[in-house]
This record gives sequence, structure tokens and C-alpha cells, in this order.
Amino acid sequence: MKKLTWLLACTALATAFSAAAQESAIRKTLAERIPQLDKLDEVRATPMPGLYEVRMGTDVFYTDAKGNFLIQGELIDTKARRNLTEDRIAKLSAVDFSALPLADAFTVVHGSGARKLAVFEDPNCGYCKRFERDLQKVQNVTIYTFLYPILSPDSAEKSRNIWCAKDPAAAWQDHMLRERTPAAASCDTGALQRNLAFGKKHKITGTPTLIFSDGSRVPGAVNDAEVEKRLAQAEQAGK
Repeated sequence: MKKLTWLLACTALATAFSAAAQESAIRKTLAERIPQLDKLDEVRATPMPGLYEVRMGTDVFYTDAKGNFLIQGELIDTKARRNLTEDRIAKLSAVDFSALPLADAFTVVHGSGARKLAVFEDPNCGYCKRFERDLQKVQNVTIYTFLYPILSPDSAEKSRNIWCAKDPAAAWQDHMLRERTPAAASCDTGALQRNLAFGKKHKITGTPTLIFSDGSRVPGAVNDAEVEKRLAQAEQAGK
């Protein structure tokens, strides 16, 4: 029994050493041939024999065991009928909801407000306005809106006026739902700068971007049925 345990331990050690050597070889080859890949965040085997994932941030590529070929595309598990690349990127781009700086957002509560949703939006975003109209149909949710002025030169000005309004949530809804230009206002806008920094860190490049309580992220405007579906999934994941 002791001999078997020793053999298993040796096998596991050899496997780990082999995997580390494989990773090192791939890193070395790719760095020499493609200098932009000098600082890969991760190299890992995929479920497909002989194929390795190489990752920089949330950018995922694939290579062979020697680093001779680099593939940009999607890996599909035909048996499970799953897009493994899509699943991986979704996991990598997830945002810990508890890490969101909620003090830098204003809240709108529908019904009981039991469910949670964070949204990064620009006041000049047409898709955001469509999303806000659909969002009115979703009940029992607390919505944390992070002003994220990235689209137009006056996005920052409109965001400032909304954030500095006596009731930011009301000013936001007047603008997004009723096309009322926010009145000029001024206050400490450090929150807006922190929102931009947070978005840059987490690669939020478009609006609206939705973040659910389970950390999942959805880029772009989705309808109320999809929001309901995602809220239910997040609620289930939290149980």
C-alpha cells in the first residue's frame, strides 16, 4: 500500500513537472516569435488533446504544444454543445458584485428591490435609453446606475449635471425616459472619475454594460425578458 502511494505521488509530481515544462516552452517560443505575447497571463491545457489556451487579460488564443501555431477563434465542444471559448471569457470577465463601489452609483428601486443589478451607462447612449424603457417592466429589483461618460464630448457634462442634481435618480430618468436635458449643476464629481477608472480596469468598453449579483456581465442593451432570465439565474447561483 505504501509502495502504491509512493508511486502515485511520484506520478503526480512528474505530471506537474511536465506541465510546467510544457508551459515554459510555449511561453518561450511565443515570446521569441511574437513579442506582444512576452507577458502572457496564463498558459493552460484545453480539453482538446494537444491544444493549449494562451491568455492575456480576457483575450484568449490557442496554440499547439510547441507554440508553432497560434489560433484566434472559438473552441466548440460538439458533444456537450458548448462554446468553451465563450464560457471561458464569461468567467474571466465576471465582476465580483461585492467589489462594486456602490457609493459611486445612484439607486432606483422597483417593487421589493430584492434582486440586484448594476449598470454602467452613458447619458448620450441611445441603446441605454431603449434599455431603460424596457427596464421599467422589471419588478422587485434594485438597480445601481454607474454614470460612465465615454461616448461624446458632452457626456461628462451631462453626467456631472445628473450626478450633482438634488435627486440624481429622478434627473437620470427624466433625461433617459422623457428626453429632458439635465439642468446645470456642480458638486464633487470624483465618483465619475472612479467609475471611469473601474471600467478601464475591468475592460468595460461600451454602454450599457450590465453586471448581475452572480458576477456575470452582459454587454449591450437586452430586453426585459432577458434581464428577468439573468436575474433568475443570478438568484439561483446565490443559493
